Amino acid sequence: MKVLVTGGAGFIGSQFIRLILQSKDVRSVVNLDKLTYAGHLENVADVAHDRRYRFIRGDIADAKVVERAMRGMDDVVHFAAETHVDRSINDAAPFLTTNVVGTQVLLQAARALKIRKFVHVSTDEVYGSIAQGRAKESDVLAPSSPYSASKAGSDHLVLAAHTTFGQPVVITRAANNYGPFQYPEKFLPLFITHAIENQPLPLYGDGLQKRDWLHVLDHCRAIETVLRRGRLGQVYNIGTGVEETNISVARRILDRLGRPKNLMRHVPDRLGHDRRYAMSISKITRELGWKPKIHFKSGLMELIDWYLAHRPWWEAILHKSKAYKTYYRTQYKYKGPPKRGA
Repeated sequence: MKVLVTGGAGFIGSQFIRLILQSKDVRSVVNLDKLTYAGHLENVADVAHDRRYRFIRGDIADAKVVERAMRGMDDVVHFAAETHVDRSINDAAPFLTTNVVGTQVLLQAARALKIRKFVHVSTDEVYGSIAQGRAKESDVLAPSSPYSASKAGSDHLVLAAHTTFGQPVVITRAANNYGPFQYPEKFLPLFITHAIENQPLPLYGDGLQKRDWLHVLDHCRAIETVLRRGRLGQVYNIGTGVEETNISVARRILDRLGRPKNLMRHVPDRLGHDRRYAMSISKITRELGWKPKIHFKSGLMELIDWYLAHRPWWEAILHKSKAYKTYYRTQYKYKGPPKRGA
């Protein structure tokens, strides 16, 4: 098996590369990543010397780069995407370029090179806010943000390639991911790192938005299962079925770190903020036998301990990244690390 992984220097892609390289039948893994602000080669440093691994820096919207990276591969697992909702509200253009145009470039190359299977990694956010019940793979998409709209657009392109050209594709839609090496703009690492540094935790609105939290290792195991056994032309939801409100998660973090509850600061709600995400995972469980293994309560405690043990990694991002400092000082009034002795 020879696999091209797009976005393999990012949070989920790097974990998937690490997982797939554990399989003896994997002969080659090519990591194609643009290395934007959220992509770091440190995330895959532990596999960089594996003779089966190769890194190519490039944009998935660049057809020449994509063709060079994909040539000789058997399968493609497509993670590369702009993913942060807040950033998409501020400027949707990069999301359209990467998530829509980039996906189409990859599909065209995969078709020309006769790729055996193209796995497109998507999100539960394409279903929009779910007031009752759980979204099924056949439900109509109702995205609420520029980010989720761009992902819904890429989903439609992937399925259209299957319908029109018979292209061998599969889509996965995952719940909120969490785990080590997640860029600190996302909810959990943002709140954990802020709490560690005694910074305010910016809680949107009343904090009662509900999310399903999926550990990145469970997600990657599901993607590998879909890559190996998923039916072509199908969509598979990946989640846990366990929901938590944002405010309850924030309280768990503060309790674990021994921080006061008044560090939570309610800020104006995000524009178009979805109230609840919830998906049925019966299809992937029934057809492929996949089930999540990591419970959120224990996974969250382990994650907090990981961020405590890996301060140099995230401190370098928070305090040295110009993009991070500019965005978060504006968005969340982030003041940087506390002064010594504070």
